[in-house]
Amino acid sequence: MPDQPPADRPSAHQILNPATEEVIATVPATSAAEVDAAVARAAAAQRRWAAAAPADRARLLRRFAAAVDDHLEELARLEVREAGHTLGNARWEAGNVRDLLDYAAGGVERLTGRQIPVAGGLDITLLEPLGVVAVIAPWNFPMPIAAWGTAPALAAGNAVLLKPAETTPLTALRLAELALEAGLPEHLFQVLPGAGDIAGRALVEHPGVAKIVFTGSTRVGKEIMARGARLVKRVTLELGGKSPNIVFADADIERAAAEAPMAFLDNAGQDCCARTRILVQRTAYDRFLELLTPAVRSVVVGDPADDRTQMGPLISRAQLERVRGYVPEDRAAVRGTAPEGPGFWFPPTVLTDVAADDPAVTEEIFGPVAVVVPFDDEQDAIRLANDTEYGLSGSLWTRDLGRALRVSRAVAAGNLSVNSHSSVRYSTPFGGYKQSGVGRELGPDALTAFTETKNIFISTEA
Repeated sequence: MPDQPPADRPSAHQILNPATEEVIATVPATSAAEVDAAVARAAAAQRRWAAAAPADRARLLRRFAAAVDDHLEELARLEVREAGHTLGNARWEAGNVRDLLDYAAGGVERLTGRQIPVAGGLDITLLEPLGVVAVIAPWNFPMPIAAWGTAPALAAGNAVLLKPAETTPLTALRLAELALEAGLPEHLFQVLPGAGDIAGRALVEHPGVAKIVFTGSTRVGKEIMARGARLVKRVTLELGGKSPNIVFADADIERAAAEAPMAFLDNAGQDCCARTRILVQRTAYDRFLELLTPAVRSVVVGDPADDRTQMGPLISRAQLERVRGYVPEDRAAVRGTAPEGPGFWFPPTVLTDVAADDPAVTEEIFGPVAVVVPFDDEQDAIRLANDTEYGLSGSLWTRDLGRALRVSRAVAAGNLSVNSHSSVRYSTPFGGYKQSGVGRELGPDALTAFTETKNIFISTEA
């Protein structure tokens, strides 16, 4: 997001299938002037939406959820084609959009203020919508993360402008069509495909946009935060991660090793929550590696449209080259297989005997690569887990409940799982510590993040 956007940029983007490199669509790119017009339309639609009865807003959001459900397979297949996600993952993602819309609709009529005891009168608070909200969604999970911001923002009475990633706009555009078919007011939910340094920048700097919800890299998140600060603009940022998977010697080692591969290979490792730093207690290290090796090599990598496939391609050639830069071929301790020929394929890879300051240990690779690092005791595990600028997610494996609680309290991360790798539920908060982000998404408080609190005092004195 440079200070001056490029003057000569394409007016449309070609969308590639990452598994075949074939062009599957050409999508017009939104200009800064078009962003300005969209904000004006959204502001008018938002005023009407906020004035509607809460029950009516909830009903329309449920109709939107039902429309997504009716088109779930279509949306999933579209996600497979544009993002290279496995079909099973894509079906879950479309279902997550449906479930989140339903969940948010349930909060519309429960978005209540408070009555606060005061002397001399009655004091009440109201939760009022912000206005126009911009959601800038990433390419790694285009559908669900778009919905994480869109659903609660709409439920709280706001209008939403969604800017999808340049490489993955197709499901977003289809969701906008389904919203209209479900009866949501025109211009309330608009999708603005385009470049981050043009359409994205215009949204961030527009005085008519009250809040930015961004998921992406820490570098871009910092730029958005700085630019938004000029207008004291609210932001929610979900940024990078380098999450630990801590395996203690008293854990079920067989289960921990069996489940470790998909904790960093799901979505080809293109996941901010990927457990790419596997920390194993030294006394269990050799046994864990012995079990991990066949588990990694057994992961089925191939055509994402095939139900048997567990891992698909990376999103683009640029991402493929980035991942290759972290993993010279002679460094891999364990390497799985990947298709040859067209497509952005990289095999599942595990590194061992890597220095603590090696980029593969410290930087977010965003690919199917993990490092395995030994530790000595509980304090050593905590030290290694926290030795990062990130703090998004993580797992720990142990049979000792006291240890599970101690280590969970000590690890600086927003989302931790014990004897599990589950990070995300639409009904629980999600967000990061340190440079993994600002604010929380999802959960019972999601709607309030899109409101202003207004305090009103009514005197009762004669």
